[in-house]
Amino acid sequence: MSEQMNPLWNLFIHAVQEEVKPALGCTEPVSLALACAIAAEQLSGEITQIDAWVSPNLMKNGLGVTVPGTGMVGLPIAAALGAIGGSPQGGLEVLKDASPVAIAQAKALLDTGKVQVKLQDPCDEILYSRARVYAGDKSASVTIAGGHTRVVQIDCQGKTCFRLDEQPQGRTDDPLAMLSRTTLSQILEFIEHVPFPAIRFILQAARLNDALSREGLTGIWGLHIGATLHKQQARGFIAQGLGSEIVIRTSAASDARMGGATLPAMSNSGSGNQGITATMPVVVVAEHVKADDEKLARALMLSHLSAIYIHYQLPRLSALCAATTAAMGAAAGMAWLLDGRYKAIAMAISSIIGDVSGMICDGASNSCAMKVSTSVGSAWKSVMMALDDSAVTGNEGIVAHDVEQSIANLCSLACRSMQATDRQIIEIMAQKAS
Repeated sequence: MSEQMNPLWNLFIHAVQEEVKPALGCTEPVSLALACAIAAEQLSGEITQIDAWVSPNLMKNGLGVTVPGTGMVGLPIAAALGAIGGSPQGGLEVLKDASPVAIAQAKALLDTGKVQVKLQDPCDEILYSRARVYAGDKSASVTIAGGHTRVVQIDCQGKTCFRLDEQPQGRTDDPLAMLSRTTLSQILEFIEHVPFPAIRFILQAARLNDALSREGLTGIWGLHIGATLHKQQARGFIAQGLGSEIVIRTSAASDARMGGATLPAMSNSGSGNQGITATMPVVVVAEHVKADDEKLARALMLSHLSAIYIHYQLPRLSALCAATTAAMGAAAGMAWLLDGRYKAIAMAISSIIGDVSGMICDGASNSCAMKVSTSVGSAWKSVMMALDDSAVTGNEGIVAHDVEQSIANLCSLACRSMQATDRQIIEIMAQKAS
């Protein structure tokens, strides 16, 4: 069906299909696990050693996050489990079918001290992992760069058996680069007029992330922020209401994901937390207004596509917490469900930029659910302001009179000034890990 539509609409659909995918566990450790799984596939026999090298940003996002099913944090367990129990064809769900036996074997390999993960220095790639896996005296290595699942080289016994000669992401004919040259108003026109069957697939995001949210509300995962707020709501410390429900249910999904639940998240731009943030607030508001599947799908497409559009203007990983930019997508989806005007969407996004634009990313960990809760709280507040025709204006801070310029101002900070911040964060975290 999509082949007969407006080419720009095809571009939008392709962008969402490329950037909104199921992911089990934090995507940075998962990226290393995938490299190890593909390397192990080239070998026969028991895995005896793993040596890996990762970029500073990947190291930052792998130090403190729980690997699903293991109860352990960090990149070494992700590498070991990827090599022993990972699915080489699994992509971001590489660890989905890891068995209890494989988990036990991965932990045993760690105990031997034969799994080493080091910084790649120098490293020009933000997302980079290289794993050399040994089975006795045989070895194979896999390099992933430029994207969480973008395999650029496979070596077997010292000989290159695969090399990706394609230009890096960001080339002029890259569909996502083409997306960055569109506008939010074009995205809004698309979601209001595209045939429903062409975007029905986005409803899977609601199903997956709502299941994570329900799991998080059990209170056994991560910092159990969602479950704690829900409990305090029952005690009367937090008011019942739509805003509280948005924060509670979105935080709960992040709790479960960061705490190691063995359920996939529907990710956005390579991040489960971004996918959760772009999904759950829209789901909660859609339930409140009793939206049907078509209305929900259109709101989710607006949220996810806006989040992709904004995030593509940022480094893939940076010092800026991308839950904030995903929350801008969520604000667009919520504002559309409640109001429908482009003006309300633009005002809400500008207000978020004026509110939480300084939130840093200090690595993936259970505390990410705190940042998610703050971001969606800001999104809801900004939507409420927009419904009353109020917003942070172009006379204040980095916000401009035009929302597109506001976004550009935020992204220029992350692309330039915050690079020094990112290096400082990585240095602090490396000192903690040493």
